[in-house]
This record gives sequence, C-alpha cells and structure tokens, in this order.
Amino acid sequence: MLVLASRSPQRRLILERLGLEFLVRPSDAPEIEHGDPESAARENALRKALAAAPAPGELVVGVDTIVALDGRIYGKPRDEDEAAATTRALAGRTHVVISGLALVEDGKPPQTHAALTHVSFRDLDEALVRWYVATGEWRERSGGYAIQQAGGALIRSIEGDYNNVVGLPLALLLDLRPDLIEPGSTP
Repeated sequence: MLVLASRSPQRRLILERLGLEFLVRPSDAPEIEHGDPESAARENALRKALAAAPAPGELVVGVDTIVALDGRIYGKPRDEDEAAATTRALAGRTHVVISGLALVEDGKPPQTHAALTHVSFRDLDEALVRWYVATGEWRERSGGYAIQQAGGALIRSIEGDYNNVVGLPLALLLDLRPDLIEPGSTP
C-alpha cells in the first residue's frame, strides 16, 4: 500500500490522476529551512516519511519541495510583504525547485533522492507583483507561487519535471518505483 506523508492537495491530485490507490498520513515533522537547499529538501522528506511510520506492506513517500536562488532557500512567505519581496527576488531570474523524495518501507533502509527543475520568471513590473500577491495563492507555497494556477503568468520557461514544481517529482518517483503503475491498468 502506498502512503503519502503529506497534507498537500497538489500531491494528492497528481497521484489521483494516475488512478493510484493510496493513503494520506500527514506528518508534523520539523523542517530544516536553512543551509544547502538540496540537503534540506532530502532531510525534510526523510523526516516526513519516517514520522508517518510505515506498517508492514506499506511504502511511505515523503516529499519536501524547496525553491532556491543563488543557494538561498525561499520558503513559504509569512505575509503579503514577504510574498511581494520573494516575487521581486525571483523576477527575471532562473531559480531551482528542488524536491526531496524519501521512500521508506518496513524492514528496508530508507532511500532519499532529489529532483531539480529550473524555472525562469518573466521580468515583472510592480503592478504584476501586486496583482499576484493579491491573488493570495502564495500562502503555504514554497517560493510563494503556484505554477499550476495564476502563478503560471509569472513563468517564462521551465526545464525539468513540471509536476516537481507543482510539488511531487513524479518522473523520479516512477523511475524509482515503476511498479506503482501496473502495465495494462486504466486510471
């Protein structure tokens, strides 16, 4: 049985679209918010997966998505001012979205991996920054944007897995566990 150690509706939706059966077991594991972005993402994912305590026969998937620019982690903005500052910092630049992915199965050593997607923001004037912040969708979002919603208007291009930017490195997950999708099954 697949277990998603996350409250994220985006992660659930990605798995549901594949027609996968899974349980949701959110974790309140404390997260690292500073340091090397890839190491932090991998450690946070592992903490979440371990906190979800796999039972026999379960594969627990922990994910943590981080937005980083020039080695600095841009977490979830606390308020509108921080959301605007983050949007301005990313404007006209290419940042990296890093998702740590942890796979924990009872009786097996945990695995951690990372997926990286490069996202280029358009040049943004102050009116567009204010418009985006007013949408409110920056709340509870690493880097303060949602590419699959109005935040798509901020994006010039991406290089890598789109689903990784949404919040689940699907290509990496399926590379590691192709057995999640049974041949011949219909979602």
